[in-house]
Amino acid sequence: MKRYILPLGGFLILLIFLGIGLRLKPQEVPSPLIGKHVPVFSLPQVEDAGRNFNSKDMEGKVWVLNVWASWCAPCRAEHPALLEFCRLAAAPVVGLNYNDARGDSQKWLKEFGNPYQVSAFDGDGKTGIEFGVYGVPETFVIDKQGQIRLKLTGPLTSELIREKLLPIIKELNRA
Repeated sequence: MKRYILPLGGFLILLIFLGIGLRLKPQEVPSPLIGKHVPVFSLPQVEDAGRNFNSKDMEGKVWVLNVWASWCAPCRAEHPALLEFCRLAAAPVVGLNYNDARGDSQKWLKEFGNPYQVSAFDGDGKTGIEFGVYGVPETFVIDKQGQIRLKLTGPLTSELIREKLLPIIKELNRA
């Protein structure tokens, strides 16, 4: 009888962790960057390699950074919701084209529509790494002081935009 207690105890502990894991929301992955300043970066634009986008250009604004790639299937799934969000003009949306080929990303934006005020080209992925990106798409909300206030992992949906993005953007714009 005693020899079954240890395996049974281990099984019960695993069940507890499984139950906790099933209640977590995969979109809301904790990030060590929440509350910290956005990594400063200057990258060429996807549309025009001769022009750079500098994150300092967004100082004093609440803005959204959406990390995307042309090779990313979930990015394609999120795209209609992202276009819808941009039509609301709640905040400027900047794209970070992550670990991609410039020609592919330009073609992708022409084919599906460009929701971004500007999209920065991070061909080697180094800037994405500074943001702690480990998969695309990922979306960050940044406040007027340049602090990251929210990180969402995975594709945006109309529901996420309505329940998470819009409320925090409104709150940050009032501050």
